[in-house]
Amino acid sequence: MDRYARMFASLNDKNQGAFVPFVMVGDPDIAQSEAIIGQLIESGADALELGIPYSDPIADGPTIQAASIRALSHKVTVADCLALIGRIRNKYPDVPIGLLLYSNLVMAQGIDTFYAKAQEAGVDSILVADVPVREVAPFQKAANATEISQILIAPPNATDETMQKIGEYSKGYTYLLGRAGVTGAETAANIPAADLITRLNKHNAAPALLGFGISTPQQVAQAIAAGAAGAISGSATVNIIAANLKDKDNMLSELGRFVASMKAATTKG
Repeated sequence: MDRYARMFASLNDKNQGAFVPFVMVGDPDIAQSEAIIGQLIESGADALELGIPYSDPIADGPTIQAASIRALSHKVTVADCLALIGRIRNKYPDVPIGLLLYSNLVMAQGIDTFYAKAQEAGVDSILVADVPVREVAPFQKAANATEISQILIAPPNATDETMQKIGEYSKGYTYLLGRAGVTGAETAANIPAADLITRLNKHNAAPALLGFGISTPQQVAQAIAAGAAGAISGSATVNIIAANLKDKDNMLSELGRFVASMKAATTKG
């Protein structure tokens, strides 16, 4: 069993769903980013979704765009990010770690080379935000060669053909969009997503994690009640970082409280 399968099996035994926070690696700088990621895990995160700073993040709203700008202002590189992830992997050998990034960052190094470096760092999954299912084949090939799970996005308006392909190719988990548009905590997810989850299950897709617009424990509980295996929260997590740039100790405390409250909401009723 891979780390995701072990995580979902363990959570099912405890009658829980997964809470997965997203942060941008290198935000606000490498040293604080490493402390942040450790805090997320210590506070109860079941898995991590980590961004790689990019200058043109078209799927992201202003919160995560600002996180990229902060990291890039400190000259954070892809190599820096993978090195940090390697240190986290050594300290936390069992926590699933996923990357969410853009295709240019992968293509710049060559798809096979990037996936090999990600595997070496201890990455479990890769989601390429700007690559739709119909164009994922070369990334899927590299993922299979490195035993990395290629994460696929199930949008709210997915056709049956898309759902079928997701069911055929998905591994690790399926990223279920709670709504259309860009990332952001300001616009709530359109929960419940029970119909989409039923359609994914019909095609034997990997477990669905609901993302986009997840910012409160109530939304996490609603996602679990709708049949999702868990929830991903990005902008709400990054907002805490942005609000505490001048008080890094308080930043960690606030992140800890946020993760604990979101994780508590994953217990199934």
